Amino acid sequence: MAIKNVKAKTGAKQAKEEKPASAAKIAQAKKPQVKKSLSAKPAKATAARKIKTVKAKKETAPAAPKKKVELLKKTRVSEEHARVSIIKPVVAPVMSAPAVKTQAINPVPEPAAQPRIVVPAPAKIEAPAARLPQSPLEPAKKPQPEIVPEAPKKEEPKAIEIDIPIMLKDLALGIQEKPASLIKRLLEQKIIANLNFSLDEELARKIASDYGYQIKRKPTEEEILFKEHELVDAGKLKPRPPIVTLMGHVDHGKTSLLDAIRNSKVADSEHGGITQHIGAYSVVLPKGTITFLDTPGHEAFTAMRARGAKVTDIVVLVVAADDGIMPQTIEAVDHAREAGVPIVVAINKIDKPNINLDLVKKQLSELGLTPEDWGGKTITVGVSAKTGQGIDDLLDMLILEAEMLELKADPSRLASGVVLEAKITEGRGTVATLLVENGTLRMQNAIIVGPYFAKVRAMLNEFGRTISDAPPSTPVAILGLAGLPSSGEKFFALTDEKKAKEVAEKRKTELREKELKPIKMMSLEDLSTQIKEGKVKELKLILKADVAGSLEAINESLKKLAVTEVRLNIIHQGVGAINVSDIILAEASGAIILGFHVDTDERSKAESDKAGVDIRTYNVIYELINDLKTALEGLLEPKLKKIFLGRLMVRQVFKLTKSGMVAGCYVEKGKVTRSAKVTLMRNGEPVFEGALQSLKRFKDDVREVTEGMECGVSLANFADMMVGDVLEAYDIEKIARKL
Repeated sequence: MAIKNVKAKTGAKQAKEEKPASAAKIAQAKKPQVKKSLSAKPAKATAARKIKTVKAKKETAPAAPKKKVELLKKTRVSEEHARVSIIKPVVAPVMSAPAVKTQAINPVPEPAAQPRIVVPAPAKIEAPAARLPQSPLEPAKKPQPEIVPEAPKKEEPKAIEIDIPIMLKDLALGIQEKPASLIKRLLEQKIIANLNFSLDEELARKIASDYGYQIKRKPTEEEILFKEHELVDAGKLKPRPPIVTLMGHVDHGKTSLLDAIRNSKVADSEHGGITQHIGAYSVVLPKGTITFLDTPGHEAFTAMRARGAKVTDIVVLVVAADDGIMPQTIEAVDHAREAGVPIVVAINKIDKPNINLDLVKKQLSELGLTPEDWGGKTITVGVSAKTGQGIDDLLDMLILEAEMLELKADPSRLASGVVLEAKITEGRGTVATLLVENGTLRMQNAIIVGPYFAKVRAMLNEFGRTISDAPPSTPVAILGLAGLPSSGEKFFALTDEKKAKEVAEKRKTELREKELKPIKMMSLEDLSTQIKEGKVKELKLILKADVAGSLEAINESLKKLAVTEVRLNIIHQGVGAINVSDIILAEASGAIILGFHVDTDERSKAESDKAGVDIRTYNVIYELINDLKTALEGLLEPKLKKIFLGRLMVRQVFKLTKSGMVAGCYVEKGKVTRSAKVTLMRNGEPVFEGALQSLKRFKDDVREVTEGMECGVSLANFADMMVGDVLEAYDIEKIARKL
């Protein structure tokens, strides 16, 4: 028993001695041993100490500094975790279940938690870089060009300069296309052509436009030669005398008044009171010089204007005080107004008894020529060709009107002007009366008049005297022309006789070609295409009727047809048959002649056929109005309606050196034709609208490609197609508008 008690006490004592030792060891193990455990040799370290070291690491790790400079230490802690994870299978069998829990043994973080140590590092590194100024080299700093691309710019058509007319082979060479391609294009327009086919300016311009070219007519040698006549040097311009034409009714005293003005007896040689030829005379006055033209009625005046010659500056309308306004007086007024020339009225024969000037002035006011003493703007002077009364006042008014017009010319340049008349005389040959409008005509100058030329070897004034030079507004007669030029033909002076001959020969050739072409009548049917000048169109008419009542009825009906887009302009109307004067006025102004219950004599019919003037006669007003209504509807701009044809998707794009850009397309819906118009859509927005330049299947030109087929497409004046673009093909339908 005593032995047992001693053993028990001894065991208890040993237990007391061992308990503090174990507690001390445990306390020592709880201290951080990170560096020691990492440097300890595996042969001397126990499994328990390694487990305790891992626990210490787990407690220490969260307390690590959070500054950026400690990022490397966190990486080292992560390496220690990995090492502990490697020895995990060795420690697990040694531990007893009560001493260490499984959760405490596993110090390795969960896979999802591991990025918390690594991921924040790049964010902190990139943060300073984000605050740096934007660099132009970084595409991310320029997002605008990528998000909102610039709309492709429409290519301007390429310009080429060609001669007109031009052969097909020459045009093909100019636009760098095969002649066969142009022949096919013309065949589509029902025009059969070959290599030597001649194209006029309109057709050449249309064909070139289809291939993306804009043509410019090359100036002819003649145009280059006469270019100096068109140049204006303001510093060399000087006042020139006015050119005055006398017009009026037969036997109202035009020639007698001109005779009284220039103090000669030309009137004694005239036959039947009608001037037989065109004369021109210069009258020198103290206040200036006036050049008078004596024409055989207003027909010659308008005939010259029909040939492009605007000769007259002022018209003197001669009205007899005893007869008043007569039909030819009204015609003369209409001709002068159509030419845009100011009118001065000379009331002749005021020396006769029992005349009523107020009645004449009232008639003038009804024509829109209200005299100044009646509150109007028309200069009106009473004269007498017999006694000379009022002639000085008339001349003063003409000088005053000329000053208001500020007429000027350049006398230092080569002369240009117009032919007043030409005739063949015995002993002299061809004699042409010329009126110098600009420049100075001198002896030994070469002149070109239409298809004729001559060298000026003799120059006569209106009195038959030889002169050496003729300044602006001077009438002269020259000899030696090879033919008879027409009245109103323009003439130009040159210093080189050889050049003048070359130009004249070329004009002869052109004239022969022109004569072979049929005269194009300007009929009422094709006015919709003949008269198209700007947005506001005009239909000019000459009305002739049997009685004044018919004219009034027609005028009232025409007022109902008035529209804003088309203006009816009745340039002349009168009672009586359609005559040659009406034909000449219609030719000069581009008018249509409408007659109601009137006839046209044989001479007028022949003149209208020659001039290409359309004459319409009616017996029922309704038919006349109905024809005019149809013509006006043709002049109205038609409504345009788009007719959808098909949709194409651009799948490939090819850039070719010669043809520009060609897109390989697939017809998703409908069809596309060669003549169709297209709208190119990109991202739902239209970027181009125009015509096709070519439509091909493989290498062949085709007229149509239907749904489900592929084709090659190139666009006129556009070469910026992209894959994914959509082409919408359509036709334009023109719907005629009705009044």
